[in-house]
Amino acid sequence: MTQFDRVLAVVAERRAEFEEKRHVPPEVIGEFKRAGIYRAGVPRRFGGDALPPAQFLRLVERISVVDGSAGWVASFGSSTVYLAGLPLESQAVLYGEGPDVVFAGGLFPIQPAQRVEGGYRVSGRWRFASGCTSADVLGVGIKVGDDRAGRPLTAVLRPEQVQIADNWDVIGLRGTGSHDLVVDGAVVPREWTFVRGGAPTVDEPLYRYPTVPYAAQVLAVVGLGVARAALDHVIAEGGRSGYTGAPKPAERATYRIAVGQGEAQLRSARAFFYEITEEVWATVEAGDHATAEQASLLRLASAHLAKTSFEVVQIAYRLGGTTAIATGSLLERYLRDASVVPQHAFLQEGMYDGAGAVLMGVQPFPGYV
Repeated sequence: MTQFDRVLAVVAERRAEFEEKRHVPPEVIGEFKRAGIYRAGVPRRFGGDALPPAQFLRLVERISVVDGSAGWVASFGSSTVYLAGLPLESQAVLYGEGPDVVFAGGLFPIQPAQRVEGGYRVSGRWRFASGCTSADVLGVGIKVGDDRAGRPLTAVLRPEQVQIADNWDVIGLRGTGSHDLVVDGAVVPREWTFVRGGAPTVDEPLYRYPTVPYAAQVLAVVGLGVARAALDHVIAEGGRSGYTGAPKPAERATYRIAVGQGEAQLRSARAFFYEITEEVWATVEAGDHATAEQASLLRLASAHLAKTSFEVVQIAYRLGGTTAIATGSLLERYLRDASVVPQHAFLQEGMYDGAGAVLMGVQPFPGYV
């Protein structure tokens, strides 16, 4: 058994616990670390793997087939890509004991910070810090002064500088531990801040890949994994007799048609998603930067995958009939988890508007590219 196979086995065994505790426990995060999940976005010069995005996305997809919350938390193995914007000296300290570093962030709402000698005094409250309960370092979004033109900074803090407000109470992806972060007057040196999506200090292909679109991709692929699990479930159930003695589901044309449509929808969205991922990777690996059009297609493919995945889970849920409505049933869990993914700000239907604007050569909404 490989270490990654062990991760899948542990997630399968403990996924009900993630839901109950509302986070993935530290010892499971330790399994993720041993499998290399959290070195996937770390520069090779600091001992990381700096994996090609498609390779990492497929790992997250496989975990998400087993459990959406575990996949969501594992997806933040890519978030160290952001940290490539730190000075090289800071990164050397960060990875001084090894590359398996868990970075979690609650970047919004952006909070004002006060300039002090050598850095910033940081206070405020930030939302949706997925995986924060087991993070080695935490990031929060700050702005300094009244300059609205400049991009906000991310301040990197140690866990002892941050209070986790236990308030993650949601219908789906309950195990992600996406609590609020609270900071009260912590001083963060300037060399421990960076512009999210800004110029990296590391010259490796991964850090030329569009950062914000990649952040959307690692979340969208969670929905893909959940949808794959839901569809596989109703395919397997098709050969079993129901309670009423009616024909088996697989003997009904309506059931077979729905399964076929769901399979076609999911595979089509998945193919677009990985096709543009590989195209952009080829561009950056050749030493170039992705074009605005390529970055937009990454965002479009991600939003479309999140939407399509949820639609496919809805197909599976309807096919499940009355067994699907039971609290704790697999299809009930899949429906809840898949419903959360397209709600994320990076994956909502407004992304179609931005992508359409870029395709037609008009200015998209602010912040899209």
